[in-house]
Amino acid sequence: MRNKLTLFLVLIVSAMLLLAGCGTSSDSASGSNDDNTFKVGMEAGYAPFNWTQNDDSNGAVKIEGSSEYAGGYDVEIAKKVAEGLGKELVIVKTEWDGLVPGLVSGKIDAIIAGMSPTVERKETIDFSGNYYTSNLVMVVKKGSEFENATSIQDFKGAKITAQLNTFHYSVIDQINGVEKKTAMDNFPAMRVALESGVIDGYVSERPEGISASTANDKFVMVEFMDGFKTSEEETTTAVGLQKGSDLTEKINKILADIPEEERTSMMDNAIKNQPAAE
Repeated sequence: MRNKLTLFLVLIVSAMLLLAGCGTSSDSASGSNDDNTFKVGMEAGYAPFNWTQNDDSNGAVKIEGSSEYAGGYDVEIAKKVAEGLGKELVIVKTEWDGLVPGLVSGKIDAIIAGMSPTVERKETIDFSGNYYTSNLVMVVKKGSEFENATSIQDFKGAKITAQLNTFHYSVIDQINGVEKKTAMDNFPAMRVALESGVIDGYVSERPEGISASTANDKFVMVEFMDGFKTSEEETTTAVGLQKGSDLTEKINKILADIPEEERTSMMDNAIKNQPAAE
């Protein structure tokens, strides 16, 4: 009888632990945050929106679990959002492809990473209002035959790429006769490929184009008179949030209170303060 009772108690305790574990998992998936932190995911490799540096100069924020710091326009936006929410900002450095899964799983509370609120992404996550709007450009080598291009069609026969899983890669198809190369994981990799001649250019947004040409005097940014056809949702950036998040309305109000002049100044400072090389 005692053995049976002991077994019964063990089963009861095991069931309680299992239920407790399920509750914890559910809380994590819903993105609940019992502490007073605001965890923001970003690549920290897409200057001037976000980058990695070795110290806290120019307002950079320490990256979670690292001795490095993240700086850039997205970091400044994240600081304002965290302050408005009354929470401590925590930067979680995450590969681009891991940002949405990290948000959905509750590893991070928001994505502030120069991400566009596309229709496809909206199927999985929600977005705040826009916090930046940009235009598409091409980054090429200075002195190349493409340096003075005025139309995207001037890149016929060129070896062109863009970042994996971005709309930048899909618009390459608008160039007649282009040699579309395999998409790359990040911008530092594309800069290396450009300098080595593996590609003739890569598609980017204007702030990153300025960043690339500033960081490396062998690069030049090409702006077009006859450029890529894009939708507004593709050239704007917004804060990514979990579906039905109670933070969306609060963050929209915080963003709305940042004057356009201040946003422009923040981006200008980010371009000026970016590391010389990544």
